[in-house]
Amino acid sequence: MLYHLLYPLHEYFSVLNVFRYITFRAAYATVTALLISFVIGPWFIRLLQKRQVSEPIREDGPKTHETKKGTPTMGGLLILSSIFVPVLLWCNLTNPYVQLTLLTTFWMGLIGFVDDYLSVVKKRPKGLVGRYKLFGQLTFGLALGAFLYFNPIVEDAATLTSIPFFKGLFINFGWFYIILVMLVVTATSNAVNLTDGIDGLAIGLCAFCFFAFAGLAYLSGHKVFSDYLNILYLEGSGELSIYCMAVVGAALGFLWYNSHPAQIFMGDTGSLSLGGALGVVALLLKRELLLLVIGGLFVAEVMSVIIQVLSYKIRKKRVFKMSPLHHHFELSGWSESKIVVRFWIIAMLLTLLSLSTLKLQ
Repeated sequence: MLYHLLYPLHEYFSVLNVFRYITFRAAYATVTALLISFVIGPWFIRLLQKRQVSEPIREDGPKTHETKKGTPTMGGLLILSSIFVPVLLWCNLTNPYVQLTLLTTFWMGLIGFVDDYLSVVKKRPKGLVGRYKLFGQLTFGLALGAFLYFNPIVEDAATLTSIPFFKGLFINFGWFYIILVMLVVTATSNAVNLTDGIDGLAIGLCAFCFFAFAGLAYLSGHKVFSDYLNILYLEGSGELSIYCMAVVGAALGFLWYNSHPAQIFMGDTGSLSLGGALGVVALLLKRELLLLVIGGLFVAEVMSVIIQVLSYKIRKKRVFKMSPLHHHFELSGWSESKIVVRFWIIAMLLTLLSLSTLKLQ
């Protein structure tokens, strides 16, 4: 709204010309998200404590997690507030990239909210039944995929996917692109959800991922930089960097309260919305394959669950002491803080690796 209200006045007040710059608005979106978290975070935590909105602890989880009983959850509402307000203030709201990403964030957050509400407020142990949750994710993915297929933002790149490390090389999925959208949105939302098992882990990894995509969005939407780097030019995609940096700010603000020992958990409201948004940002930037690198730890967490299940069904043996992967390290004697910091270090390396692919092309 600030962009739409103030930038048109730059003809009369030259100082307002700064609103045309994506870097300026991205920086202030980050700061705004942080401030919102810092201002309303303590009040929100007290509200959840007063209403006894706490997350049930898994009976089959690590025994050390029993001390977390009573910790407020549904912190995803704080995250979403810290994302939506800066985006509405600083983004060009007529931009289709921003509109689709906001829609995804809202829809996935709504699914997560229903799950959290049924679990912690209505005291239904399983929350939203898994098949209904999956149906909501796949249905949205189908609708989004069909929309992007029949109404492409960039006509010549509607169903293309960039291949990392190769200049000007793409995969054209054709009509299968709709299926790809369904898979990416569903997989990323559930991957972040699986990773959200110890204090500060998932939200920290999301900060690294969205920071990487903020850079990719800015470069892809800049004609000069995209030509220099030999990457696909996506007009208007630069606005996504503002959204991504708002998420980074919201993630850092939430981490203030979610670091060990956590004062609040994000719940499915946060994990599903962040995961869904991450997948859609990758889709819109035509970086679906690079998402496997940027979000490599999310991939590892999901694969550990798949390997564990298949191994037990086929061989009646477990590969890991417990899945997802972070629980395996917990049972191996690593402290939560050590696991989180080491995962963050790997995430930083993956971020640098992913951004280096631009220059290697």
